[in-house]
Order: sequence, then C-alpha cells, then structure tokens
Amino acid sequence: MIDRGPHPIEPWQLRETELPLDKLAQAESLFALSNGHIGLRGNLDEGEPYAIPGTYLNSFYEERPLPYAEAGYGYPEEGQTLVDVTNGKLIRLLVDDSPFDVRYGELHSHERCLDFRAGILQRKVDWTSPAGKRVKVRSRRLVSLTQRAVAAIEYVVEVDQPVRLVVQSELVANETQPELSADPRVSAVLENPLKAVSQDSDAEEVVLVHRTCSSDQLMAAGMSHQVECPVRTEEDVDVREDWARHTIITELEPGQTLRVVKFLAYGWSSLRSETAISDQVSAALAGAQFSGWDGLVEQQREYLDDFWDAADVEVEGNPELQQAVRFALFHVLQAGARAERRAIPSKGLTGAGYDGHTFWDTEGFVLPTLTFTMPHAAADALRWRHSILGLAKERAAVLGLKGAAFPWRTIRGQECSGYWPAGTAAFHINADIAAAVGRYHLATGDDAFIKDCGLELLVETARLWMSLGHHDRHGKWHLPGVTGPDEYSAVADDNVFTNLMAARNLRLAAGFATRFPDHARKLGVDTEEEARWRDAAAAVHIPYDEELGVHPQSEGFTDYAEWDFEEYRDKYPLMMHAPYFELYRKQVVKQADLMLAMYWCGDEFTPEQKARNVNYYERITVRDSSLSACVQAVTAAEVGHLDLAYDYAYEAALIDLLDLHHNTGDGLHMASLAGAWSALVGGFGGLRERESGLCFNPALPPGLSRLAFSVRWRGVRLRVEITQDQVTYSVHDGPDASLTVAHVGEPIEVTADKSVTRSLVKREPMLDRPTQPAGREPMSALGNTTSIHHPDS
Repeated sequence: MIDRGPHPIEPWQLRETELPLDKLAQAESLFALSNGHIGLRGNLDEGEPYAIPGTYLNSFYEERPLPYAEAGYGYPEEGQTLVDVTNGKLIRLLVDDSPFDVRYGELHSHERCLDFRAGILQRKVDWTSPAGKRVKVRSRRLVSLTQRAVAAIEYVVEVDQPVRLVVQSELVANETQPELSADPRVSAVLENPLKAVSQDSDAEEVVLVHRTCSSDQLMAAGMSHQVECPVRTEEDVDVREDWARHTIITELEPGQTLRVVKFLAYGWSSLRSETAISDQVSAALAGAQFSGWDGLVEQQREYLDDFWDAADVEVEGNPELQQAVRFALFHVLQAGARAERRAIPSKGLTGAGYDGHTFWDTEGFVLPTLTFTMPHAAADALRWRHSILGLAKERAAVLGLKGAAFPWRTIRGQECSGYWPAGTAAFHINADIAAAVGRYHLATGDDAFIKDCGLELLVETARLWMSLGHHDRHGKWHLPGVTGPDEYSAVADDNVFTNLMAARNLRLAAGFATRFPDHARKLGVDTEEEARWRDAAAAVHIPYDEELGVHPQSEGFTDYAEWDFEEYRDKYPLMMHAPYFELYRKQVVKQADLMLAMYWCGDEFTPEQKARNVNYYERITVRDSSLSACVQAVTAAEVGHLDLAYDYAYEAALIDLLDLHHNTGDGLHMASLAGAWSALVGGFGGLRERESGLCFNPALPPGLSRLAFSVRWRGVRLRVEITQDQVTYSVHDGPDASLTVAHVGEPIEVTADKSVTRSLVKREPMLDRPTQPAGREPMSALGNTTSIHHPDS
C-alpha cells in the first residue's frame, strides 16, 4: 500500500497522528463537517495556522460579473460564488500571556480523529508554551444531523501547574481569503462579501446579521456558551460589526480543567426579514442549549446508527479500501442529509472549489448512492431541480428552444458557465436529471413525488430534446452539435451517451404521462406529443463502426487522428497543456463517456460490444476528471476484467485520502466518493435497477475475500453478502418483509425468515486486459504506486 503518512488505516475513523503543516489544506477538507446546510472546514480551533478558512451555508452566494474577451449571444453575464460566511469555529486560548499556537513553543503531540459512526471530529493536543507552561487541550466538534441550523464545540483545557487561562470564543465575518489556485476553474476570491446589518447580544447569546451586496441575501450567525470550571471565572462579551468575542478568564491549579461548550446556529434567506432570520438563529441556539452537548452527541449517534444500518459497505481483504469507502459514504451523507431542497455542490460544503457550484455530478453520481441508501435526500435534491425549473425554461427560451435547459453549473439556478462547448452544449444534464427521477421512482414507488414535481421535470426535459433533435430523410432521429460527458470531444454529432439518455428521457416522459394522464394534461401534454416522444426514442441514431466492431463515441469519432500520448506523457491534465482545438479533433477521451452509456443503458449493448468497447476506449481515456475511475471500474468488472475494476475502485475511493489529483485542498470530490459506492456495489455486486426490479450479477476480484452491502428498495432493506464462491440475499425489515430480485437473470424471493444463497457465475473476460495511455494506468489496489497525480475537474 501507499505510505499514508500520519493517517493510520482504521475501519471506522480517519485519524491524524501528527500535524503536517505543509498539508493543512488537504486536512481541512478531509476533516470537514457538514449536514448539507452548514459546512465547517476542518480548521484548527484557534484559527491559525490555516490554509483556507471556510464556513459555508448551502446556496448562500454572491454574484459577480463574468468578463469575456469577446462576448456572444446567450452567454451568461453573471457568475455565482459560494461565500465564506461568519466563522464560529474560533476558540482562541492564551496560556498566561502566550497564545496557543502550534507553531511556537513545543508541540508534544497532536491528534485529530473523524469518527464516522459518531459524526464528531475530535482533537487532542499536548503543548508547552514558549514560557514553559504545559497544557492539554481536548476538543470535540459536530455539525448536527438532527438540528439543521446547529453546530457545537466542546473545548476542554487541563493544566499541570498554576496558570492563568484566557479563552476567546469568536464570531468573525469577512476573513481574508487566500488565492486557491492559479487554475481559473477553481474559485473566485471575494473581498469583504458581507455587509453588516445588525448586532444583538446579551449575557446569553450573540447574533450577527450580514447581507451580501449583489445577491441581496441575509444571513445570521449566533453563539452561546456553557462554562464549567472548579474555580471563579470572569466573562465579558464584546460585539462589533464584523466580529463578536466572548472572553472567559480563570486561574487553574494543577489537575484542574476548564470546559467550554460553544453552541452555534446559522440561518439565511433571500426572502425573509432581518428580524425573522435573527429570531430563527436565536431559536436554534435555544434548542441546542435545551439538548445540551450530551444530547446533541446522542442524537448524532442515533441518526448515524440508522444510516449505517442501511448504507454500510463491508470489505474484507483490503483494510485501506474498507476505511476509504466508509469515509466516502460519510461525506456523501454529510453533503445531502439536510440539504433540503438546496443544491448538492460538487465539493459538498467541504471547500469553495469550483465556486461551490453544482454540476451534473449530483444527479449522475451522488444521487444514485443516496437513492439506495437515503432516498429522502435524493428526493430533496430533485425537488431543488424542480424549484429552478422556471429559470431553466427561461434559459431554453433564450437559446430558442422549447422546454427547459438546465444549467451546466450553478448555485441558485442561473447558468454560470460562460464556455459554450463544455457548458451549454452539454445538454445531457437534462437527461441525467430525468434518469435520476426515474431511478428514484423505481427504488421507492413514490407516486406522490411524480405527481408533485417528477412528471413536470420529465415533460420539460423531453420537450428540450424534441427542440434539439430531428429526423433525417431516412427517419433516423439525430442530436447534432452536443457535448457528452467527454469534454475533449465537444460539440459533436450524435454522441452515443447523449442520444441513448435522451431517448430514455423521452420514454420516461411518455410512460409517466400515460400513467398519470390528468397531471399530464395540466402540463399541456396530449397523446400526439407522447407519440412524438416515443417515435423519436425508437428512431434514435446510435453510431456503430462495423469495421472495428465498436461504437464511436460520437459520429465519426473512430476516424479521427489518434492522439500522441507519448509526447504528452508528463503533461496532464491535457487541457492545461494543449489547445482545445487539438483535443476536439483527435481520439483522446477526458473521462468515461461511451463506458458510462454502457453502464446506465446497458441493455442497448451486447456483451461482445461491451467487451470490445472497453478495450478500445481504455487505451485512449486519460482520466483528466475525477468522474471517470468509478465508471471504468463498473464497466471493467462487467466484461470480466475484475483486477482492472479493482484498481479503478481503489482509485475512486482513495482520491482524497491520498490527494491523488493534488487538489483535495479546495474541497472533496463528492462524485468520486459517491462513485466508490457504485464501483463496489454496481461493479462487484453487479447491481442494476430495472423496471422489473433489482438485478444482481456479483463477482469479486482476487484481492477481496468478502463484500457485503445493503440497499433500500421499496421500503425494504436488502442485504447482499458476497464471497469468492457464493452470494446470500436477505431482508431486515420486520417479519412480513419480502422482496423479489434477479440473480443472473433468475428471479428469487427473499423474505425476512428466508435468506437465499446462490453460487457465483464465473465471470471470464472475452478479451485480454486492455492497456491505458502511457503513464495513465490506474493505481494498483494490490500495492503498486503508478502515479496519476494531476489537477482535475
């Protein structure tokens, strides 16, 4: 295995046994806490040293102009950037007259631990000040999964000699932001984005209210404290426009401790008044104080016990992969748990990378995992899409199209991508949303969701495809000039993924319109429109190269000149070293595109076609995107290259723990973390959802001895346990629970009192293991350390 440095491999936690100051940014992302509404980067309690300070509220953003050297019709004029809001994590400590700062004095030990089952970040520090006073500091931090607006910190100081302690607990707005990267894709820097509105304080609590200048959003942050000390303390509160400080002073004798519990609350709105926002935060603080620290801890554990009961993935044979997949699931949970009809950004709330924007990553990678583990969170994310449907329809109208054109990247719903080929032309996001609607309904049977918002999403996305596509003189239906998942082949004709997904979108819309005719008629859908959707889907053109026996990624792709991979062996990502013009006209693939089509639309390909396609595209796919490895894991596993799939699954899961792309510091890669679940469950579990139900075709790579996971389906928790020789299916939801699933095509009924075991069908590859571009082989899950380090999307 790769040297993990200060992070030992442990199954249920991520522990850092020392403090490498040169890797603070990565650690701040790894140890971030969130509930989908509040996000706290894993900064040190005392605030310094830091790489990137970060406290975020989901969808709280500021607008900024998008400059163009040469503007064009339909280009968006404004961007949106996630705001680093008022920081409530700060608890500064003075030991006599020495500030507690790990860069000074003597740091005897420093350990942090993120507990995936408790949902708490713990820290233990043993430090001697430059003046020789030794203290031990213990802190625990949580962002509540049960009280959406609440975070809390327990801060304990123990001394072994007489000492005066001064604790300064703070709220600070408009912290100085470092430049994240020279890469313009990463994030814009906002200077003083918050303008003070009001400050309210008394002996019990402080609430600061601020407003953004351009987006005109109000936010409030509040804090209150509980102090425990065996001797007298003095306390003082000082409040200014951009900061508030609660100071606690005491003098301790050897063996005595000072314990401070800090409750935090956050709220924001673009509609409600200053008074309403302030009152909301005060109420949240009151609720937190009522629960107390111990109550919040207990609630957190109960919430996570329920989550892990239905979401855990057990891996035997690779302890590092076991830790990584639980780390991944924990952060995916944090991203979506309490987002509640807000977007799930590509970095979650772990950093401001990509300006905090949401892409197709959410529907394509995060929602499949949430649908099978926490379906209500998936529904909330789709309801957010429905909430911005009006803006998507306006965007379509600007482009001269019918229906809705959902934004490629956004926070609030407006398009924020000014680059047409990799933004507006990537219309497949519409179909990705539609597929997520269909998947959610399959998994839950939630007809109310379809009637409330799902059908309208399907209808308006279908109408866009009918505006974009056309029938040729032979009756074939085409989608010219679009960009598929592979952004190195932009504005192409008949991208296979886009065409197949558009056809699925049209069939879903027609099917649900027929099923719910009254709701469809209210949306203006008649039987003639349904028929046009079905006709287009049936006639969709899927390019195929008869000579090579593979599917061109788009029309004519296999006739393009081949890319010179040797020349660019050490120049990745390619878009930072080569003009897009060159990338667009050569056979080089940024990320899984056709292979994603084979995963999501597998019934459209024969086993032989899948095998040949995998071998063809593996040799030209460079994985300049974190969205690729997990997909390649699934398709490699399906065609029998289980060892290759194992490598890709390992890469997807370890992307941030090993900082494989050298950009974990600006936030975690939520799509890859969620994709690690797909790689294991979809790849080795062989899970596919179909109209008929759940289908499985399991097989394990040689390096794993056992894989077990659970999925939620129609209110039942199904557990699947796979060894090298057999698989056992069981359900765990009461005596009457039952489920019929397909094992390699065989229908089997599983009941609460009757699990079912089947032998594994040997999965032999039809072709030899494929090669990858020079220097782009996946990192080996068995211990080899092929480098794939590069910044990515």
